[in-house]
Amino acid sequence: MNVLLWHVHGSWTTSFVHGRHRYLVPVTPDRGPYGLGRARTYRWPENAVEVTPPELAAADVDLVILQRPEELELAERWLGRRPGRDLPAIYVEHNTPKGDVPNTRHPMADRDDLLLTHVTHFNQLFWDNGGTRSTVVEHGIVPPAVEWTGELDRLAVVTNEPVRRWRVTGTDLMPRFTAVAPLDVFGMGVAGLGDRLGLPADALASHDDLPQDRMHEEVARRRAYLHLCRWTSLGLSLIEAMSIGMPVVALATTEAVDAVPADAGVLSTRVDTLVEAARWLATDREAAYRLGARGRDVAKERFGLERFLADWDRLMEEETCASR
Repeated sequence: MNVLLWHVHGSWTTSFVHGRHRYLVPVTPDRGPYGLGRARTYRWPENAVEVTPPELAAADVDLVILQRPEELELAERWLGRRPGRDLPAIYVEHNTPKGDVPNTRHPMADRDDLLLTHVTHFNQLFWDNGGTRSTVVEHGIVPPAVEWTGELDRLAVVTNEPVRRWRVTGTDLMPRFTAVAPLDVFGMGVAGLGDRLGLPADALASHDDLPQDRMHEEVARRRAYLHLCRWTSLGLSLIEAMSIGMPVVALATTEAVDAVPADAGVLSTRVDTLVEAARWLATDREAAYRLGARGRDVAKERFGLERFLADWDRLMEEETCASR
């Protein structure tokens, strides 16, 4: 099957293109948001192929995976065919709703020409999907090639654009934890974060846009993983940390509540409770190992790549067969 999809979310797309299909990934000369092409900081298999807009006009496409409303018009213009009418389409929603929650209507609400697929049950519940058919395919990850060592008495945070997103990513809460242990923040747009928070370099260090495998190596050396997102979909970095064998300390919000069992980490909406949990794990290595080992088992069972790809194969087969 030839599947057209844009490179939007690096970790999710990395898992998706590890399937058995041929994935057509648009690329434009500027490699902008609608033509990013193949990943440069993630390892992708060869069956993910870059295609230019002119090439798409003659391309054999069996299914379109949409992730942003603008892609509907873009796909029709580049393909000369309308997704949902001339060929099957699945819209993947990665994010929690914004605005008048829980009454936020999804941009694809009340459509009969596509399937709306959420990455968490929380998202499906909180978006107003209208009459559009909807389902959930939970995340799956490519297993990181490292294991937790916890040799550094520091806390790891993985987040993107923490200054712009601020309260969404819990950036304002980070200084509360530096009294327990120094923070290492990894991700895109994290450079200068310590200065923005008024923290010295020995309290918070930024590691900007490392290749994924290198980031995993560094994160695995930290004692625990800190997940402070208030309002975001289930972060793949949280699942990756669990799969490495890291103990996690997280806000009990959105899908994290269901993804991290009580014996695999500490979750709470009380920040003081999380600070004390971080203190505990920073000093009790055996407890950190015990929580991390359980988290690794959970991640392998629930968020394995094989299950993720099998779910997507079933969904894509159903949609393409229904359109014949």
